[in-house]
Amino acid sequence: MAEFDETLGRNTVADSVPAGVHARSLTEFESLGGKVITKPFLVLAALALIGVILMLYRYMAGLGAVTNLSDGYPWGIWITYDVLIGTALGCGGYATAILVYAFNRWEYHPVVRSAVLTSVFGYSLAGLAIFLDIGRYWNGYKLFLPWSVNFNSVLVEVALCIAAYVVVLWIELLPAILERYPDNAKAVATRQRLERWLPVIVAVGILLPTMHQSSLGTLMIIAGHKLSPLWQTSLLPFYFLLSAIAMGFAVTVFESILSSMAFKRPYETPMLARISVCMAWLLVVYLAVRFADLLLRGAPVFTSGFLSFMFILENLLYLAPVIILLSPALRQSLRWLFLSAISMLLAGSLYRFDAFLIGYNPGPGWHYFPAPAEIFITLGIVALELMAYLYFVKRFPVLPTEHA
Repeated sequence: MAEFDETLGRNTVADSVPAGVHARSLTEFESLGGKVITKPFLVLAALALIGVILMLYRYMAGLGAVTNLSDGYPWGIWITYDVLIGTALGCGGYATAILVYAFNRWEYHPVVRSAVLTSVFGYSLAGLAIFLDIGRYWNGYKLFLPWSVNFNSVLVEVALCIAAYVVVLWIELLPAILERYPDNAKAVATRQRLERWLPVIVAVGILLPTMHQSSLGTLMIIAGHKLSPLWQTSLLPFYFLLSAIAMGFAVTVFESILSSMAFKRPYETPMLARISVCMAWLLVVYLAVRFADLLLRGAPVFTSGFLSFMFILENLLYLAPVIILLSPALRQSLRWLFLSAISMLLAGSLYRFDAFLIGYNPGPGWHYFPAPAEIFITLGIVALELMAYLYFVKRFPVLPTEHA
């Protein structure tokens, strides 16, 4: 366990450091300090305000007043981006927990808290988007009543897992919040108790995303022939899980480089390069299995018109990080690391758009493009997430100290 140094208000290493782990690998963390309300923060606040106003209007006037959803397209950008992509972008905490705690790679400990922070807001706001998308939102509480739900439903498993994981993520973030109050005996005692339960918390935090990320892929299997054979396969759960883990590594690299750039902090290039190699080998497995599956099924890769174009673009975006990151020279470059992370995030996002919207055809006469209000609500949710991130890194010890 880490014991608390009340003078520094940070974690310091005690006796129970795992064998072979250098003291600095159990990192000291710090808050950035400084003004929270800046010009970028105000711009984000304006977008968030527009989004909140439109959300309130959605609840007063109904889904039809703010969306282009229909019986043919009962889900749109809120589910596809805010939930499917938002939770995948929130897998940074999941991916780094697998590395640090499951594979005992404690040298990656410095990025754990910032990864958990991005996961907290990615998943919390995905939960908000789900309740925006539910038509009869006033019945939402019945999800948590065992006698009111169908336990054979994949949607129930996804919803319950996401709800539980949001709670777990906030518990994982709680020590960082409590560290802000080093003179409060209750805060110190609570943090120490949480640390004793850390193995159990982390184990649950690894189990839940494994369940619901794969189940998000299962949702489209039931679409049958309505989903293009370029994406329709019984391996959808495997693809969604593997690409979500890869996106978790990518968002960790992306967030680390961007925060170092924005806050003028040292770059963690060697560590990020090693994390990126994990992402590259995951993608090698993903692409090998996917193209073998397409070949065996005889899917029309090059003869499906616009869908073929989207499929090829998506997989070129997947291939780019593999080429970059398996080159020892390129992956030591901060610029190429950043570009590979962006390419991976775009690839995973496009895959989810393709599988849920672009490759989906409910039949003749149905069309969907998000209404302006849908787009602005999504932008508002993203703005809320960024505002929360800026507030937390400036007020709570989330980022590693510069010498760490």
